[in-house]
Amino acid sequence: MRIVKLELTIGGVMLERHELEAFLTLAEELHFGRTAERLRVSTARISQTIAKLERRAGVPLFVRTSRRVELTAVGRRLAEEVGPAWEQIGAAFARAVDTGHGLTGVLRAAFVGAAAGQLLAGAAESFRRRLPGCDVRLREAQMVDLMPWLRDGQVDLALGTFPIDEPDIATGPVLVSEARMLAVPSGHAFARRTSISLEDLARVKLLQLPDTLPVTLRADRTPSATPAGRPIEPGPSAATFNEMLTLIGAGQGAFPVGAQARRYYARPDVAYVPISDAPPLRWGLLWRADGATARVRAFAQAAHDLVLSA
Repeated sequence: MRIVKLELTIGGVMLERHELEAFLTLAEELHFGRTAERLRVSTARISQTIAKLERRAGVPLFVRTSRRVELTAVGRRLAEEVGPAWEQIGAAFARAVDTGHGLTGVLRAAFVGAAAGQLLAGAAESFRRRLPGCDVRLREAQMVDLMPWLRDGQVDLALGTFPIDEPDIATGPVLVSEARMLAVPSGHAFARRTSISLEDLARVKLLQLPDTLPVTLRADRTPSATPAGRPIEPGPSAATFNEMLTLIGAGQGAFPVGAQARRYYARPDVAYVPISDAPPLRWGLLWRADGATARVRAFAQAAHDLVLSA
């Protein structure tokens, strides 16, 4: 096991954790015995540590008599200057521990679209009941921003569509599966049909997802060919979902969506047609592979339990 030493450099002199603790505790207690008791070491160990510090400083830090211990002027100034910095280090480390164990703090969760926002809001309410010391801040992301926000640490997790196959991104279980539909201009011939097949995609131009999204997701949503190998013409890309729908309504292409779009994004210029033989569209949580804190895991569990109980 690797042991990490906590050190602080002052004036070119490296002070280790046990030296700082001994000095600051003695400066507070002004008693070697009580200092040793607080730090759970021997009185001799405290005396040796202080003597070593004074030799390195080249000046006494304490005045010792048979009746009392007092700080010298140099020792008092050192305690006043070092004490706040040491407290800040301790507080920062405590916050890191709290974050890791999910005891307090804020979890930032992103979503794309109204349906995803509704699901995350329900999961956040359940999460707050389980961990009242934590809060959840929901942020709406545009399609183009989702992965950059995760990677830059602007959010701790996000609700997105699968498949996501990225080495630095972890995925939770599938929370929701929904039927796939093709969003087409309301005047398109497909809009008059009750359903289409994947082979019919060769007859439309598919709008493209932004290239900030994973290749696996883009290949799944906007394939370059039908199952039989017929080429599918690519259309322009869009950065946001509303931009995508606007392009569709303007007749510039079509785009596969989940069935929830028919409810949350009803528009007079866009029609939603079921794709009869398409696999379902799957939704789940995403987070950085190195960011699986207890808070993230607890939120993922809360979201999973919420879906199961629905």
